[in-house]
Amino acid sequence: MASLGARPVLGAASDGAPVLAADEAPNPWFDPSYVTDNWDTIVGYLGQHVRLTVGAVLLGALIALPLALLARRTRVLSGPVLGLSSVVYTIPSLAMFSFLAPFTGPLSATTVLIGLTLYTLVILVRNFLAGFQAVPADVREAARGMGYGPGRLFLQVDLPLALPAVMAGLRIATVSTVALVTVGVITGNGGLGQLIVGGFNANFYRAEIVTGALGCVLLALVADVLLAGVERLLTPWTRAALA
Repeated sequence: MASLGARPVLGAASDGAPVLAADEAPNPWFDPSYVTDNWDTIVGYLGQHVRLTVGAVLLGALIALPLALLARRTRVLSGPVLGLSSVVYTIPSLAMFSFLAPFTGPLSATTVLIGLTLYTLVILVRNFLAGFQAVPADVREAARGMGYGPGRLFLQVDLPLALPAVMAGLRIATVSTVALVTVGVITGNGGLGQLIVGGFNANFYRAEIVTGALGCVLLALVADVLLAGVERLLTPWTRAALA
């Protein structure tokens, strides 16, 4: 791993008493030289952050979609499905990793990925279910009358009409996951969170802390903008309605 640049360290005053790094050496909140000197390390953590976020959201969507369809088809299961996903979200991250450890082995990126995937379900299941429940029953009935089978009905009627709610869920889950990835620092797989914690452990090294925090914010914003663009491309009829 590349060096994280020159960090302020504890020193000693003339009387032998320890002094803070901020008193001994410059400790700016942002230092461009820190970014340039540690660019490879920052990009490595950014890549890990992106992989965990994308993986968790995609796996969450693959799990949430059949759960939402099942809950819509069988009303009696709607409450338990939503309740279970909500309960999972209330489990603290450290406890979640502890529960997963017997199944995943030593704490690793896999442990973090599974935990993040479970956390996305409370958002994705609710939004997916709300979207499918909002599809008018008469529209579905008309499609069946026109000979639409289950697969065609889903792809050409249910999914397009539910897409705004589905995309909203994906956007919220993605932004939330970007923030939650940082808890993976417990296992050494926290993406940009490694910089934040590393800065605090390095005698409150501000440049490292701000770089990690700002990177998380920018990553969340970029992901949300990209998903918003995908939504606009997939739902051209919504733009026509607003015109």
